[in-house]
Amino acid sequence: MKVLIADLPPLSIRAVAGVIGVSALLAIALARHEKLGVPRAIWGRLTIVSLLNITGWMGFSSFSLLWLTASEAIVVCYTVAVWAALFAWPILGERPRWQRVLALVLAMGGITLLVLGRGLDIGIAKLPGVAFGLASAIFFALGTVLTKRWPLGLPPTTMVVWQVAIGCLPLGLGAMLLEAPEFGRLDAGGWLLVVYGGLVGLGVAYIPWFAALRRLPASVASLGTLITPVVGVLAAVAFLGEPLGVREALALALTITGVVLAVRG
Repeated sequence: MKVLIADLPPLSIRAVAGVIGVSALLAIALARHEKLGVPRAIWGRLTIVSLLNITGWMGFSSFSLLWLTASEAIVVCYTVAVWAALFAWPILGERPRWQRVLALVLAMGGITLLVLGRGLDIGIAKLPGVAFGLASAIFFALGTVLTKRWPLGLPPTTMVVWQVAIGCLPLGLGAMLLEAPEFGRLDAGGWLLVVYGGLVGLGVAYIPWFAALRRLPASVASLGTLITPVVGVLAAVAFLGEPLGVREALALALTITGVVLAVRG
């Protein structure tokens, strides 16, 4: 996304990737002979969790990259498990212990260090990106917990097909109304990134995620996201030349420690 966003506006990237992702998921569902029908009674729940898990998560995280480096956006967005642990109290009745309060403090401390560590003026300039990143994490966390609260009972791939399709629809409408993408600017490498984002980011990656969510408590399933900021930050250093100094490493460590405490608390 950080590479693509230099040539294309964010909603357009997600909209095209969404078409690719839905096509791939639909092919998988048909190959598995899953029924694609959705009972009328669950359309409301399905729409709500789709807007949270896909529209809110993918849309807001994409906008955060307009102000943040890839490393910064990854650390901010992947505070998901902290928010999921907090939402699990009022929605699932999982009363938090002191560890979850400390988790939130540590995660926010890591984000503050990451953003303000280079100076107040730079930090203030990055605040819109932080707001979008935190919003994406909160939406996805709420969607995760509500998915546990309201099991949809659909076949696994079918559920993902519909969530990605419904969730990407507002992104596509927003792209058509607000953006004027120049897809001719993309070279073969850029199109390869778009296809990867569709097949993986908005496609098959959601299948194991929702499979884990069916089998595990929401907070425990979120533990699996711990590897993402580590891989993302290291990839940003390797492929984008972003810095990885003491500030970045400490911010990442604080945030991950907060996530670990959240899922254990």
